[in-house]
Amino acid sequence: MRPDLILLCFAYVLSQFFRAFLAVLTKVLDSDIGATSEDLAFASGVWFLVFAAMQIPVGAALDRIGPRLTSSVLLFIGGGGGALLFSYATTPAHITLAMGLIGIGCSPVLMASYYIFARSYPAAKFATLAALMLGVGSVGNLVASYPTAWAAEVIGWRMTLVALAIFSAATAVGLGLMVKDPPKAETTEKGSVLDLLKMPALWLMFPLMFVNYIPAAGIRGLWIGPYLSDVFDVSTSGIGTASLMMGVAMIAGTLSYGPADRIFGTRKWVVVMGNTLVGLACFALAVWISTGVVLSIAIMALIGFCGASFPVIIAHARSFIPPHLTGRGVTLLNLFGIGGVGVMQSVSGKLHGQMAETSPILAYQTLFAFFGVLSLLGVLIYLFSQDRTD
Repeated sequence: MRPDLILLCFAYVLSQFFRAFLAVLTKVLDSDIGATSEDLAFASGVWFLVFAAMQIPVGAALDRIGPRLTSSVLLFIGGGGGALLFSYATTPAHITLAMGLIGIGCSPVLMASYYIFARSYPAAKFATLAALMLGVGSVGNLVASYPTAWAAEVIGWRMTLVALAIFSAATAVGLGLMVKDPPKAETTEKGSVLDLLKMPALWLMFPLMFVNYIPAAGIRGLWIGPYLSDVFDVSTSGIGTASLMMGVAMIAGTLSYGPADRIFGTRKWVVVMGNTLVGLACFALAVWISTGVVLSIAIMALIGFCGASFPVIIAHARSFIPPHLTGRGVTLLNLFGIGGVGVMQSVSGKLHGQMAETSPILAYQTLFAFFGVLSLLGVLIYLFSQDRTD
């Protein structure tokens, strides 16, 4: 792989880390600055919502000025600055503000890679390359689990965030120096996101894209910590280990999905099968909510594995997108994917908060069943989409 793509992959490691690390710091942030699970759910939701909102300007920037400046400038200001602000947080509001800024910094990283893949490599390899970037970059999910819990205990969570600010700023500088912009599409055609929104084929994919990442990101990035702590009284290091296992499952799932469209000769049915299993696994977790910690972790790992169909859905949608709208197209799909998580992180926090005082077990059952319903509704609409492979 090209050196600039390797560096983009490392930048995506940081992006994955920032969307998942709050779950591990649940107890320490509560004791140090009084940040409750609902506060962290809101802050996590802000990260995803800001990230999603940035996809429209990021898509236009990729098509107009290229991935080099788009990724490096935003990561330096948002990633480095946001992590530094987080390290000085003294109230939940400071965490929310920092997470929003970090969301801006992370917003262009994966899409810059996908833009390069779409413009520089054969279309038939897009899903595999996209999954490889997503899978390797998801190492950030692993770093956000046990290693973060360890670092928080050894050097404190504030110094951990300072180190992350330095890593983010240094990576951004490297992107500015190394990333090679691909040649622009040779066409006189012009267009905008509105042209993409007029395509009926994409509208059947948007709902599943909106809900696809919600169960895995919601559980891995936020609820795995409070759930294991409240129901099974698992320690911070134990939560880190469980998060690590789910993170490994998500990476394995991503890498498995990558070549699946070429192996089975279909994108649509690979996605349908995977997301149906996600919905059923969410219902299983709700039913067996307190049966045993090992069973719960195993089901959450299954949700992480089967819920990693993101690159195949992107590849399926990309096959309908004209070349001159590549940047806007992949970021529009990402807007739905990340925006769905952002909305549901906030909704799930309110849902859990309203029920937790009367019945903590029922609160988590309702939450996980809600994730299952969303997944199956998305699959139902997606069933009417047109299958297409390159």
